[in-house]
Amino acid sequence: MIVHTVRRAVFIGLVTGIAAWHLSLVGLIPAFAQRRLVGDTVTFSYALLVTLLVLAAYATGRRYPGATQRIPWGMLSALSAGLMFFLLALVLTHLNLRQILLNATPELARVLTFGSGATIVGLVRVLLISLLSGLFTGALSALPYPWGRVIVSAALMTLLLGLLRDVLGPLLPRGVTSFLYGPAGLSLAGALVVFLLAAALFALRWSRRANGVTARAAAAVPSTFRQPVTRAVLLLILASVPFWAGLFLSNVADFVGFYILMGLGLNLVLGFAGLLDLGYVAFFAVGAYTMAVLTSPEVGQRFTLDFWVALPIAVVATVFAGLLVGLPVLRMRGDYLAIATLGFGEIVRLLVLSDWLKPYLGGAQGVTRIARPNIASWRIDSPQEFYFLILVSCLFAWFLSIRLRDSRLGRAWFAIREDEHVAQAMGINRVTAKLSAFAIGASFGGLSGALFASLVGSVVPASFSLLVSINVVALLVLGGMGSLPGVLVGALALVGIPELLREFQEYRLLLYGMVLIAMMLFRPAGLFPERIHRRELEEAVEEAREIAPAEIATGRG
Repeated sequence: MIVHTVRRAVFIGLVTGIAAWHLSLVGLIPAFAQRRLVGDTVTFSYALLVTLLVLAAYATGRRYPGATQRIPWGMLSALSAGLMFFLLALVLTHLNLRQILLNATPELARVLTFGSGATIVGLVRVLLISLLSGLFTGALSALPYPWGRVIVSAALMTLLLGLLRDVLGPLLPRGVTSFLYGPAGLSLAGALVVFLLAAALFALRWSRRANGVTARAAAAVPSTFRQPVTRAVLLLILASVPFWAGLFLSNVADFVGFYILMGLGLNLVLGFAGLLDLGYVAFFAVGAYTMAVLTSPEVGQRFTLDFWVALPIAVVATVFAGLLVGLPVLRMRGDYLAIATLGFGEIVRLLVLSDWLKPYLGGAQGVTRIARPNIASWRIDSPQEFYFLILVSCLFAWFLSIRLRDSRLGRAWFAIREDEHVAQAMGINRVTAKLSAFAIGASFGGLSGALFASLVGSVVPASFSLLVSINVVALLVLGGMGSLPGVLVGALALVGIPELLREFQEYRLLLYGMVLIAMMLFRPAGLFPERIHRRELEEAVEEAREIAPAEIATGRG
């Protein structure tokens, strides 16, 4: 038994070490070795390496009920991962691998050993940090609920604020900025203050949830008063973004809004109806190209419509595109549906690239001089001005999603998602429900595409790659399938933060993969799961716990 436990702890440590090797050799660790988060010592690379050690200890310790077992086995796992760090540093120091691996430099060896290099001092430092990481993880697990989560959440918030120094610094008052931030990241005093404030806020939130204070406070304040006030304050905050955000942040907010629109549309298809659509970018492209063809004088000079006339036509065109996709795939589900919709997305991309449609769609050069919206004599031209139009569109899509979720059609979608055959036996028309999901979901994507084309002023086929569909699916997985707040959180996390941190663009897909793997392991229902999904997942976990002992007993017998 002990041999098996040791083997499992060492195995998890080795896997973590291999993950660190991968991140190091693809360039993520050395690229951000100088990106300081807190003071002059805590860099992004060091924080990532320590995070890997903590995850190794947590993955091992979570299998055991008490701290007396979690701490030693977690420390063993972290120690194994640290030895893998030092082994790679040793290889990089004594072997010249740069002809094969460009990032295999002596500087990377110093980063992997936390600044000491592949020496005895470096080995001791790596082992000490590994042991402390395992001890820290086990000690957190021994704390009463929810203090472990509070400390981890506060630490992550502190590191995030250090990472966003260049974005938040110009927005905060000068006195606050000079106190919180140093030359390259959070100052030590600023980091301590941020950590304590974040810990206090998270602790208050968890205590209210645990004690039911939120529910009692909600009962004490009439909902007829509470909800309008909350919504009014939230709307005021959202409407004020262009006045304090500046050009760059407004542009980022615009692109987040585009993905929120697409996320809400795909949420109807995938989250509500359970239809996996991997070609959702096609609707985004149809809306954008419809707006371009109807308003630009470049493509054949057949139409030069006003923006407000072309916008509803673009939405209607994407509705027909949604019906066109839905009709052939009515009998498909699961992987087959995903492959079919993926093919439709590629068909649209190849059509706009083809020479056959070049006189109408511009070919590889795309279409430029797309019309901007006008309200009387006011021309909506800048990203700050366009933000209000996108905000109104997102609010409308959000309102429509809520109404659809609570409607008869929404309940039909949920029934089809759970079991299509049972839904049909209960009298639900599968054809109508599925086509409605595809059509309405496509309209949101078309609206987003039309607004995108007008804001950018041009469309090219490269803007409608498969990655757009992957991004939209990923934000739904991160936020929670079928969850409306999850769409917002997923768009902010997977679109907003990478846009703010342009230096991470080269590693965006790698980070997506890491985030999705972590979500599948620790939060399979998403950050803000829908109530039904969360209950189903909890029931499945309980059922698995009840079945496992019986299967083990049967196998032994």
